Amino acid sequence: MINAYDILETIRMIQNECLDIRTITMGISLTDCIDSDIDKACDKVYDKITRCAEKLVSVGEGIEKEYGIPIINKRLSVTPIAIISASCAESPVKFALTMEKAAKAVGVNLIGGYSALVQKGFSAGDLRLIESIPEALASTSCVCSSVNIGSTRTGINMDAVKIMGGIVRKSAELTVNDQCFGAAKLVVFCNAVDDNPFMAGAFHGLGEPDCIINVGVSGPGVVRAALAKYPDADINRLADIIKNTAYKITKVGQLVGVTASERLGVPFGIVDLSLAPTPAVGDSVAYILEEMGLEKCGCAGTTACLAMLNDAVKKGGVMACSRIGGLSGAFIPVSEDAGMIAAAESGSLIIEKLEAMTAVCSVGLDMIVIPGDTEADVISGIIADEAAIGMVNNKTTAVRVIPAIGCAEGDVLDWGGLFGKGPVMRVNKFSPSKFVNRGGQIPAPLHSLKN
Repeated sequence: MINAYDILETIRMIQNECLDIRTITMGISLTDCIDSDIDKACDKVYDKITRCAEKLVSVGEGIEKEYGIPIINKRLSVTPIAIISASCAESPVKFALTMEKAAKAVGVNLIGGYSALVQKGFSAGDLRLIESIPEALASTSCVCSSVNIGSTRTGINMDAVKIMGGIVRKSAELTVNDQCFGAAKLVVFCNAVDDNPFMAGAFHGLGEPDCIINVGVSGPGVVRAALAKYPDADINRLADIIKNTAYKITKVGQLVGVTASERLGVPFGIVDLSLAPTPAVGDSVAYILEEMGLEKCGCAGTTACLAMLNDAVKKGGVMACSRIGGLSGAFIPVSEDAGMIAAAESGSLIIEKLEAMTAVCSVGLDMIVIPGDTEADVISGIIADEAAIGMVNNKTTAVRVIPAIGCAEGDVLDWGGLFGKGPVMRVNKFSPSKFVNRGGQIPAPLHSLKN
């Protein structure tokens, strides 16, 4: 039963502590759109997306007004386009342009799924799509792309790792007049999940229903405010506070997801209970860590604090909703988190520390701006390192770095909105080229043999 106290508390969290639903994302299967004629396939893709998502935005806005809960983004994810385009001989960029057209027709802000899954090798259409990513991202404003290059079950495809370093760099180069924004819409994964509602890495997995609604909640500001009430609490008490707060946040997400599902007539999928920060003051994962007792995010103890936060968030969320999925944890995207930005600018937070932090949280090296002269092989080395963390720890990890073409350490790229701004961070320039260019497959770890 909902009582008056719960209602008032939720209102306070929304008004004063940046509680929101970060996204409702409709996943749409495009497997019935496959055609060897690319024009016919694109027509089918456009028709299906616009038919399924016709009411997504209006339903989301209706829920916002009815419950007073901000829903910041309404988004779409589709079947990895490398699968849909495999039988077409032409460049798959036509699919990206079709996705863009459909997304704008239904009014969503981002659409994910210009993706390929190559963790064990390249099948028909994969290389063609990967090579087209820079052009596709430069030609569109709301299309997002991802490539899964490894998993705990398969190991890491080092041929794909080598290629993706160059793709990331070229994506930045082709959008240099737009703050290198192409690279901000591209994620390289290890252990990518099928039901992720967050961009830029969302795609609709092959095991998912024909159409589904997934919800991504947020609330770093709420967690920080709760911790601030207990400045002298011990670690066990802090963990309990985080769990209780995550429970309340997840309940709000479940309400929105179930309501949207009923009104759209499609199944409710999951709540991704990740703490997703924004550049807004107070809405920061870094500030939560500092509220726990760190002088500055990035100092000694940061990884331990983040591990506890991530674990407590998951435990609280699981108690609130049986349908937890996606990435679910604490995000640490530098440019999207005011506290992370401040820590990076002060020198407390460096890429090597961020890499250590990714071993205990979701989802990886995210929205990090690197010097414009960083070589493609160095980017590939960063991808390989992060993929290794994901593979060995059986967790999702990812790399979304933005080479700031023409910029050096200390400069800033500023995209505004939820993408925020990022200071150019120092990168170790010693070369991993010989290792990266060996090619082949890093074998799966022994603990992958669980059957």
